[in-house]
This record gives sequence, C-alpha cells and structure tokens, in this order.
Amino acid sequence: MTKTLKGIAASDGIAIAPAYLLVEPDLSFSKSSIADVEAEVARYNDAIKTSTAEVEKIHDIAKESLGDEEAQVFEAHLMILNDPEFTGAIENEIKDSKINAEAALDETAKKFIAIFEGMTDNPYMQERAADVRDVSKRIMAHLLGKELPNPASIDHEVIVVAHDLTPSDTAQLNKKYVQGFVTDIGGRTAHSAIMARSLELPAVVGTDSITKDVKNGDMLIADGLDGDAIIDPSDAQVADYKQKSEAFLKQKAEWAKLKNEPSVTADGKKFIIAANIGTPNDMPGVKDNGAEAIGLYRTEFLYMDSSDFPTEEAQFDAYKEVIEGMNGKQTIIRTCDIGGDKHLDYWDLPEEMNPFLGVRAIRLSMQYKDIFRTQLIALLRASAYGPLGIMFPMIGTLAELREAKQILAEEKDKLAKEGVKIGDDLQVGMMIEVPAAAVLADQFAKEVDFFSIGTNDLIQYTMAADRGNDNVSYLYQPYNPSVLRLIKHTIDGAHENGIWCGMCGEAAGDNTMFPILLSMGLDEYSMSATSILRIRSLMKKLNTADIKELANEACYVSETAEDNEKLVNNLMKKLNK
Repeated sequence: MTKTLKGIAASDGIAIAPAYLLVEPDLSFSKSSIADVEAEVARYNDAIKTSTAEVEKIHDIAKESLGDEEAQVFEAHLMILNDPEFTGAIENEIKDSKINAEAALDETAKKFIAIFEGMTDNPYMQERAADVRDVSKRIMAHLLGKELPNPASIDHEVIVVAHDLTPSDTAQLNKKYVQGFVTDIGGRTAHSAIMARSLELPAVVGTDSITKDVKNGDMLIADGLDGDAIIDPSDAQVADYKQKSEAFLKQKAEWAKLKNEPSVTADGKKFIIAANIGTPNDMPGVKDNGAEAIGLYRTEFLYMDSSDFPTEEAQFDAYKEVIEGMNGKQTIIRTCDIGGDKHLDYWDLPEEMNPFLGVRAIRLSMQYKDIFRTQLIALLRASAYGPLGIMFPMIGTLAELREAKQILAEEKDKLAKEGVKIGDDLQVGMMIEVPAAAVLADQFAKEVDFFSIGTNDLIQYTMAADRGNDNVSYLYQPYNPSVLRLIKHTIDGAHENGIWCGMCGEAAGDNTMFPILLSMGLDEYSMSATSILRIRSLMKKLNTADIKELANEACYVSETAEDNEKLVNNLMKKLNK
C-alpha cells in the first residue's frame, strides 16, 4: 500500500529504486547449554563459511568500486576468519563448555579484543581489536539468521534507507548503484546531506519513520526537490515522478550552459561562486559545475577515511592534487575540524557532556600541537603549487587566532631555512562561526586576510539549538534577523578593514538567503558544487540597485525569520514580472 512520508529536501533530484536498509539488526542472544555438541560445531562452521564468502564478495566489490585502500579492511577480516587460533578457540569453547555457539563466540571474542586493546605499545595490533569486533558481529548475525548491512556490498541500483548516515557511511556509497538516500533524522546542514550534495545524490532527511515503514526491496521514490519519500508508489506516481525528474534534468541542462560564464549580476557586478569539497575525489564536480574557487576544503575527511593519523606526505599529496587541479584559482583549506559530531576511532579523546561546546576544531589543534604542526607543514609545502588560503575554524578569541598564526609562522620560518619552496600567493583567514567572533569582526579583520562565515555553526550557536536535534529544529533559522545582523556586521567589519569576506556555510547556496547576502555585499559564495550553476543563474537575474535596501530591511525592519522569507519571495515576484 502506497505511503508518503514528509521530510526535508536535502539534495536536489529524484530517485526511483528499491530500498536498501542500512540498519543494524538486533544481535542479542541467550547463553544456553547444548546436548548435541557436534551439531552445534557444524552450525558454527556453517556461519564461518557463510561469513567468509560474504566478506570475499564485499572485498571484491569494494576493490572495484572504492579502490584498494578501502578494500584493505576486508582483507584483515578475511585473515581473522581464516585464523585457526581465533576460530579454533571458539570451536573448543563450544566443545569444552558445551554452550551454544553464540555464547562461545561472544566470550572468546571479548578475550581477543581485550588482548589487542591492551597492546598500548603497538598501535597496529591495537587496531586489530576493531577488526575482531566487526568479524564477530558478522559471524553472530549468521548464527542468529540476521543480515548485516554493508554499503560497500551494494551491487545493484538502490535508495539507501537509514536512521542517519555518518560521514564515513556516506563516503562508502558507490554512486554507480546508490541512486539516493532517505533518513529518519537530520536536516539540510547534516554532514550526510552535505555529502549527498557533493555526490549529486537526491536525498530526503528527517522523515521520522522511514526505517520502520519500509522493508528491504520495497520500491521507493526519494523526491529531493520537495522532501517527499513515497513507499510502494503506484504506476501512475512512478510515471509522474519520471516526468518531474526529466523536467529537473532539463533545468540542469539550462544551468549547465553557464559553466564557463563569470558570476555577474544583471548590472555587471562580479562576485566569486566557489565550491565546498571534502576530498580530492570531489574535484570532477568542482570542474563540471564551473567553480571559480574552492571556498572550503574540509580536511577532516582525510583523517576520517584513514585508520591512523594521515602522514605529512599523505596530506601534502592530497592538498597538492587539489591546488594544482584548480589551475591558478584559489583553494581555501580549513585546518582539521574534528569534534562535535565528527569522531576518529583512533583518537582517544575524553567524552564531553556537550561536545559542540567543547574541545573541537582549533581548540583541539591547540591541545595537540604536534598533529596541528604536521598539517600546517603539509599545507605550506603545497602552497608552492597555486594560490592557497589557510583557514582556522572555530576561532572565538584573538588569543586563539594569534597563537594559531604564531605556530604557522614558526613552521613557515623553519621550512624557509631548509630551502623548502613556499607559495607567494598565500593568505591566512579564519571562519566566523562563533558569535563572539562575529561581534568583534572589526578587531579580527586586522589580523587576517579574509573571513569565511560558517553559517551552519553560527546559526546553531546564535540560536542555542543543536542543528542535529530534531526537537529544536524549528530554532535553526538562517533568516532570523539576529543571525542576519551578525552576518552583516561581519561583512561590514571585513570591508571597513580592507579584507574580503566569503561564506562557506550551506546558506550561501540557499535561494532565499542569496539575495540578502548579495545586498550585504558578500564577496564570495562557497557551496556544494551542485548548487553553483543554480545560484549563478539566480545572480544573473538580480540587479544590485533593485536589492539595495533588502539587507537593512531583513536585519532591522523584519521581526521574524518568516517575515524575511516573505520579504524575499515578494521581492522576487516583483522582479520577475
């Protein structure tokens, strides 16, 4: 029976395909004594064989679609499944204790995990604990007759359905097969939504109940334009949505004609429309959409996609590849922004009651200066290959900024003394995402070459509303006059002190926000690459004289976010007549 769930349109486009549930099954079990030991051992060996065949298949798919590095983890899993010390110990536990295979597996796996985790002087062996945990979970699933989801094993067209998707889950999605995704929770600024836009995958988030309402293999429509998820659609609905998809693709084809056009207003004023990226793999999207710069390179994905801290050389290669790929256009690279909702398995950080207000981004870099210095050295070396902006995230005080700049200056001096070439076109900037920094924008502007406003965090900190918490999502208001005043104050503070100001938060690519930002005189608009041509098209229709008063009205006349939505909608209707 057809059912429509209303969610949030998180990434443009329409997908029609069977559902693939990326949901962990319940693997709880009861310990019990057994009478027929041989039958239990046979049942256990069947689970080992099935698990081995499954991992071999996943390994081959991962190697072909995601590359050798992503496939290595499954090679480690195969080694454990073929290791008689591990598998034999479980079999012996079944025979000696006459207990069910689930209990024997659980007890033996815990012993092995404890041994590996105790090898504090050998990080490589410590990492094997995670592999044992993963392999044990797979064997347990087969013993219990459950199926474990794995995005790397997908080998046919699907729409991924999940409660939420972590950045690492999203990074594993193979665009060849994954047509889109739908989640229970999340918003447009969730990292999974941002990644979906980078991958050009239609996405609907925040449906509340998609994982409960859909089964594996159910036909599903994900309408990333209007935010609907339709389960078991009728033939007529499928036909309608295919037409809607074709209309959207025609619109995209019109926008594509602007790929090599400059970003100018109707009255000839030029601005920069840039792209946000996570890894060098995003570069085809940057070029296909005609980005005039990279306004945000999120380096944390280098850390998140690795099983250990990326080396200086690995970072240098990743930065150099992007900078060279931009052919003389500026690349702004943000130093590592780990913390909040972004964690690393191999970085054992203390748990915090309120991680978004805790030790994250630049605060973490200041506590772990050796890791910070390694990144800065790689960035400085890469600056020799093209225009580079190094950007510090989460700056809240002048002392933080000055300390970060001092460390950068020290590493720059060391490299110069060693004869290492450093680029001439190197700028140092900071993100404005802490309200305290926005209020003191005129002071910070004297210390840097540019600002980049991170609206995703600026909004959540201004409104005291966790952007990932559905219960307070109504407070996540980009158009709220208080937020807009902070943005305008930041832009004015930059211009009064002779520096340029950009925006790399998702609001830069928002149709309602864009005319307000243009009225404020924002210099650079950085967004998911897939939004660039749409915004360039919108820019060409706007005359700066027609929107001259929009910023002041939005900041100082409007009382609510809803007032500002109406204000922009009415203005656009008037201009389009």
